Amino acid sequence: MIKTLKNFGGKKLGGVILIAVIVIAFGFGGFGGGFSTNNQNNIAKINKTNVTTQDFMDYLNGSNISQQAIRENLDQNIIEELLSGLISTTLIDLEVEDFDLSITELTVLKKIKENKNFQDENDVFQRIKYEKFLLSNNMSAPMFELQLKNRELQKHLFDLIGAGTITPDFLIKKKFEEQNKTLDIEYLSMSKQYREKDSYTSEEIKNFVEENKDQLKREYIDFKYAVLNPKNLIGLEEFNQDFFDEIDKIENKISQGDTFETILKNIKTDVIEISKYTTSSTKKINEDRIYSKRSSNLDIIENGDNFLLFSIVDKYDLGPDLGDLATKDEITELVFQKGKFDLNRNILEKIQKKEFDNNEFNKMSANSLEYVSLNSINDDNTFETNSVKMLYNLPVGSFTLVNDKDNKIYLVKIVNAKDNSYNAADENYLKFVQELNTDNRKSILQSYDQLLNNKYKVQLNQKTIDRVKNYFK
Repeated sequence: MIKTLKNFGGKKLGGVILIAVIVIAFGFGGFGGGFSTNNQNNIAKINKTNVTTQDFMDYLNGSNISQQAIRENLDQNIIEELLSGLISTTLIDLEVEDFDLSITELTVLKKIKENKNFQDENDVFQRIKYEKFLLSNNMSAPMFELQLKNRELQKHLFDLIGAGTITPDFLIKKKFEEQNKTLDIEYLSMSKQYREKDSYTSEEIKNFVEENKDQLKREYIDFKYAVLNPKNLIGLEEFNQDFFDEIDKIENKISQGDTFETILKNIKTDVIEISKYTTSSTKKINEDRIYSKRSSNLDIIENGDNFLLFSIVDKYDLGPDLGDLATKDEITELVFQKGKFDLNRNILEKIQKKEFDNNEFNKMSANSLEYVSLNSINDDNTFETNSVKMLYNLPVGSFTLVNDKDNKIYLVKIVNAKDNSYNAADENYLKFVQELNTDNRKSILQSYDQLLNNKYKVQLNQKTIDRVKNYFK
C-alpha cells in the first residue's frame, strides 16, 4: 500500500503511514461487514471508537495526495487504501492509549535539536535550518512536533511489544557454532547412475504410453488459414490506413457470421490446410499461433508482419503418435525423466528406512567419489542454498540427495563435522546476533498482529465510503 500511495502523490507521506505492521494486519479482507448507523459522518468504527469523515479528510490533506490523483484512481480503490492507512494509525493510537504511553515536550525538543538535518558542521542546532525545513514541507512547527511525538510513541509501543525478544547468549553461541562449522562431504553425481536415454527400448516406451494414455492425450485440431498482408489486400507493400481498414472490415464480417470462404472470396491468397496438429518441440510460428487461439473457430490474429485468418474445422483428443519422430523423442524424454525420478525416490526411501549403508554407497560410487568441505551454512559454491541448509541439519554419517544450482542431483554422505573457532567481537558474529534478534522481533510482531485482530473489531460504513467516492467524481 505504501508504494501505491507514493506513486499517487509523488511526495513523501507522513511518518504515521510508515508503520506497515498494522496496515498488513488490517487489510480490508479482515474488516468484516459494514455497520448500520444513522450518523452519516462516521466512515468506520473500531470497537466503540468512531472514525469520522472529518478524520478521513484530515488524513487525506496530510497525505499530500492531490484531489486529481484521487479522482483518477478511484477505480483502483485508492479510497479504500487510504482508509486502511487511517484505520491502521488509529489502531496504533488506541494501543498507545491502552498502554498509557507518554512522551514529554522536552523529549520532543531534544529529538529536534539532535536531528542532523538541523545542525551545522559543528553539530550545533540551527533554528534557521529547522524553519527552512518547515517552510519547504508546508508544515507548521506544532504540526511537525506532533508528528514527531506520534512517531516516538509508536517506537515506544513497538519497543514494548518486542521486549524480551533478545535471545540468550548461550543459545546464540550454539546456533552460530552449528551454522559455521565445517562439514566434510563425500558425494557422487547421480547422472552416472541413470540409464542412458537411448537405452530405453521401443517396448518400454509403448508400455509407458499405455500406462499413461489418459495423461498423455493431447488436443489436436484440423484447420485452414490464409496469410493476409498489404500486398494481397490492397496491392501495396506498405502498411497504411487502407490496409487496416480492410482488416477492420474482415473483423466485422466475422462478427456478423460470415464464413471463412466468403471472407476470402475476393482476396487472392493461398489457403493452407493442416490436419492433426498439436504443438511440439518443433516450432511452427503460424501454426503454433493459431493453435494457441483455438478457442475461436473463426478469427483473424496478428502474427509478426502478417495477419492470419483461420478457421478451425475440428478438435479432438489423441494419444501420442510414436510413428512421428519428434513425438517419439518427447515420449522417450519423459520415460528417461521417470527413470531418474524412480531411482531417486528408491534411494530416498531406503535412506528413510535406514536400509541404505556405506556398502551400497561405496558400490554406487565406484571410482567416481568426490570430496568437499563446506565452511558454513552459507557456503553454496558446490550445492544449492536450500540443500546446504538441509545438510547442516543432519547428523554425521547421514546420506541424502541434494542438487546444485543447475539442478544436477548428487548422492552425499556427511563424513565429519568440525567446530570452528571464532571471536564474539568478530563482525560476522555481531551481524549474526543482530539478525537473529531481528528475526525474533518479527516473529513477536506477527503474533501481535493476530492479537490485534482479536482485540479490535473494525467495521466500515459502506454508504459513507460511497458518498466520499462520489465527492471526488
